[in-house]
Amino acid sequence: MSSGKGGWSAQNEGMSALLRRAKKKPADRVVTLVGKPGCHLCDDARLVVREVCEETGASWEEKDITQDEGLHREYWEQIPVVLIDDEQHTFWRVDPARLRSALLS
Repeated sequence: MSSGKGGWSAQNEGMSALLRRAKKKPADRVVTLVGKPGCHLCDDARLVVREVCEETGASWEEKDITQDEGLHREYWEQIPVVLIDDEQHTFWRVDPARLRSALLS
């Protein structure tokens, strides 16, 4: 039976390197606000997204649900929707602390 200590250490170092690569810096993240014109919740969400992205260095974009049939089908009842790197983060109300935490983790 081998001690496995040397093998574990090398394997652990490899996993640590993999995890470090997988974690993105805020500047490498893209926040997408999915909404529509005339939506007061979307206006509120835009302010939060803009502020948090400026603070963290993340980039952000806005997509109009009325101009994209796929987004309309998927998110119509949830707007505004916030995506981080194309994965849904939240909908309706955007909590600035939660968005900031997600971008920094």
